[in-house]
Amino acid sequence: MVDLRFQNKVVLITGAARGIGRAIALAFAKEGAKIVVNHYKSKKEANKLVAEIKKIGPDAIAIRADISEINEIKKLVKESIIKFKGIDIIINNAGIQLPAPINETTEEMWDNTFDINLKGAFFCIKEVLPYMKQKTKGKIINISSIAALVGSLVSVSYGSSKAGVSNMTKTLSRELGKYNITINVVAPGPTDTDLMRNLGKERREILQKETPLGRIATPEDIAKAVLFFASNKADFITGQTLIVDGGRI
Repeated sequence: MVDLRFQNKVVLITGAARGIGRAIALAFAKEGAKIVVNHYKSKKEANKLVAEIKKIGPDAIAIRADISEINEIKKLVKESIIKFKGIDIIINNAGIQLPAPINETTEEMWDNTFDINLKGAFFCIKEVLPYMKQKTKGKIINISSIAALVGSLVSVSYGSSKAGVSNMTKTLSRELGKYNITINVVAPGPTDTDLMRNLGKERREILQKETPLGRIATPEDIAKAVLFFASNKADFITGQTLIVDGGRI
């Protein structure tokens, strides 16, 4: 029997067209949620995902928005509200990683990474808060990375921005608790996405051997953690980080 614990809930997911975001969207849809599929350069994939969600049952909409631009975020939230009349859950999943050693990291690379990974997440939260406060309930889940905790081997800007996401989450949990709004972090380890596949077979095998559970995560592994935080089972959990890495750290 299918559990429809999120029936009629509205879930906004940034960077939802592919990878982890896509898996999160499908997981919520299978449990009855209406989905806002945010994308930026993946129109075809986003529309395909919306069709899949509607085939499952719930309604869905694809909205293009550049999460690094505040005006675009405002537009994303406004269009979501027009369509669904509210937002119950937001998943800040959009993110980029620009691999480079410090001597090759440019100001543009640094700013682009922080604009999407940290600034974008913050202003998405800021824009949805009035609607959550109105209901005196809301769930915010930020997708970070174990790089926030142990550093990144390939990008100082990525690891630093994700550490910022973790601290932002802890800080906002203190402010938002009085509104019955919880905010938490899911921190994945290496995950089977397009980015991981581009690393090549040899690097992938090394990562698998380094993981106590003997494999890298699937996007569905990450989605399960997100749905836990979004569920009523996590109503008294806020400001926390759930590491999903197969025991790497």
